[in-house]
Amino acid sequence: MAPELSVEDRERVARLAERVRAPLADRATALVAVTHKSWVNEHRGEGAEDNERLEFLGDAVIDLLVSEYLMSHFPLAREGDLSKLRAAVVDEPGLAAMGRALQLGELLRLGRGEELTGGREKASVVADAMEAVIAAVFLDGGLAAVHRLIDPFLEEVYARAASGTLDRDFKTQLQEQAQARFRSSPRYRVVAEVGPDHSKTFEIEVELRGEVLGRGAGRSKKDAEQGAARVAVEALAARPPETEAVAPAPEVEPAPDAEPAPEPVVEVPVVEEPPAPKPKRRATKPAKPRPASDSAAGKTRKTRKAKARR
Repeated sequence: MAPELSVEDRERVARLAERVRAPLADRATALVAVTHKSWVNEHRGEGAEDNERLEFLGDAVIDLLVSEYLMSHFPLAREGDLSKLRAAVVDEPGLAAMGRALQLGELLRLGRGEELTGGREKASVVADAMEAVIAAVFLDGGLAAVHRLIDPFLEEVYARAASGTLDRDFKTQLQEQAQARFRSSPRYRVVAEVGPDHSKTFEIEVELRGEVLGRGAGRSKKDAEQGAARVAVEALAARPPETEAVAPAPEVEPAPDAEPAPEPVVEVPVVEEPPAPKPKRRATKPAKPRPASDSAAGKTRKTRKAKARR
């Protein structure tokens, strides 16, 4: 016999039933769907069960519904193509997005360790819980109830499958949109690494032109980047057209009365001319002896007359 639900757990199941739009008459099964194994490990002896078995069933149920849709809408597609499309529809980021839309994170029963490491926001934890909830809805109301739950979430994915863009990964789609609409490239950045080395969860943000457009988490950096890119692609799709493109800078024409711009001054390098050669000095002839002046000759004659008188 299943243990009696506490008041808190009954309220938890009631909120879950309201969000999935199903009665969930089997409250014990509904509670198991939102019970993580970390909670069971910390409450041994209470007869609690985690959601891993329901996760297994939910995975098969959603595979069946998606396979049925793809078979009916793509009659010419081969088995390999259908398998790729189904894998793209029911991947971890897509299931986590469904779970976040239903706010499953706040309804989960987690152990203290998982709570402290951000388990309510982990894509892997939320995606697993979403599969378990799908199983609980199936057990409660059959395939019709599951259709009512998941079809609204898959409309956009099915539309991409019809347009031929579903098989392209979200990083490729984001890169193409960023280049076409903004002439820029997205950048990915690891913001957190949670858990031990053998079971680590990565959280990655993607930004475009300095704006963070999405965040994703996964067991590998590749999965986390894909999750972040998916959120970014959805965010860009929801933006109004006027914010998409970057308008080119207008060309400024000169005013009609404006003075023409001065021509640039080109500096001509000055070439120094070599110094002129010095003229050769001519050889000078020896000067001729100058004759004695008349005054000197006169003095000589006066001296001679004075000696004769004596």
